[in-house]
Amino acid sequence: MIAREFLKLLAATLGIRHEKIDTKKQGLPVALQALSNVMSNLIPVALTIAGSDCSAGAGIQADLKIFQYFRVHGLTAVTCVVSETQQVVRAVHPVPVEIVRDQISLLLDSFPVAAIKTGMLFSASHVAAVAEILRDFPHIPLVVDPVMIASTGAPLLETDAVDAYRELLLPLARVITPNLPEANVLLGKMIAHESEMELAARELETLFGAAVLLKGGHLDGAECVDLLVDGGVARSFRAARITVASTHGTGCTLSAAITAALAVGAPLSRAVEMAKNFLSEALSESYKFTTAQGRALYALNQGTFFSKNEA
Repeated sequence: MIAREFLKLLAATLGIRHEKIDTKKQGLPVALQALSNVMSNLIPVALTIAGSDCSAGAGIQADLKIFQYFRVHGLTAVTCVVSETQQVVRAVHPVPVEIVRDQISLLLDSFPVAAIKTGMLFSASHVAAVAEILRDFPHIPLVVDPVMIASTGAPLLETDAVDAYRELLLPLARVITPNLPEANVLLGKMIAHESEMELAARELETLFGAAVLLKGGHLDGAECVDLLVDGGVARSFRAARITVASTHGTGCTLSAAITAALAVGAPLSRAVEMAKNFLSEALSESYKFTTAQGRALYALNQGTFFSKNEA
């Protein structure tokens, strides 16, 4: 369902007549091929600047899966190599800043990048280097996911990098996507209730001059509520809470899907709506593996369609 919606949006953005990609008459595979033939040199490109997660549940590996699902060509600039699974972060190895800088510059000089997202940046020097380059590309919408803490509780950002985010990177964003703990850090105060979210999101928008998608999944309740404030206009996105054994990668999944939607020209509010729908599918279709030691490892279904492992 999401794929069909996305094809229609992509066709409309590129000015392709709807009958050329009629998914109901042609079927999804034929429609995809027809779209491919029409837009052979118009494939949207998105860049993710983030860490590598060897378990592929988060980071650049997750981003690439989601870009591919939405028919967007994905590029990566790796900031850190992380040894982790859904259960543990065992080691973080930052990539030298000059290598990060070179990856980003090379890709922006070479490809028609239509949207960019940042994920794990790790240090103040990494944040500063990324911001220095992206400052020269204000026409490319930037999604900043201010990754600070892993779902396991392990820190993924050095303390002094928060000021670099505030001063250098967040003001460049089209939208920032903090969860509540991250927003608490950025604002220097606690957001404990849904009733406090709109004021907090508006404060963040005023501080950084960027739209804010404040994610409320850390609150209790039968629903997960995210709040988008863009240009002073607030819109809430509500979804039934889906209970899963692991939420590893949910933030990356949401921000990557927003980035993909922006890359094909969707307005921000629509991009968030599509990303939220995709995340709900990824959660509801989660699957698991069993390790040699008999432990369960869980994964979001980030566009991978096969029978779930129930063992």
